[in-house]
Amino acid sequence: MKNIYYIRTIDIAHPPVKANEAEEILNRELSDVKNSKSIRVLKVIHGYGSTTGRSSVLKEIVKNWCFRNMNKFLAVIPGEEYDIFNASTQNMRKSCGQIDDADLGANNKGITIIWVK
Repeated sequence: MKNIYYIRTIDIAHPPVKANEAEEILNRELSDVKNSKSIRVLKVIHGYGSTTGRSSVLKEIVKNWCFRNMNKFLAVIPGEEYDIFNASTQNMRKSCGQIDDADLGANNKGITIIWVK
């Protein structure tokens, strides 16, 4: 787990965790962020799947978890949409700060950005 200003990065793909463990980690991290005075965003590294185009199981788990918990978020931004032209990214960066992030604009299908209320 790594914090960069207002972003907490969690990696559930290296090594990969089981589905139920992934949801437990996401729930725990969400609780920590909601109780934090400075952290507002979760960057979840879930992997992007196989070279055959099949989506990562962990990516689907994160996507479904986000859908079930969407009332707790201001935005959920797939890594491939996380760039300066995305309205949610712009709003998040305007509200939280304009920090350097290597994944911004990188079209990274292996991450999801979650802006917590």
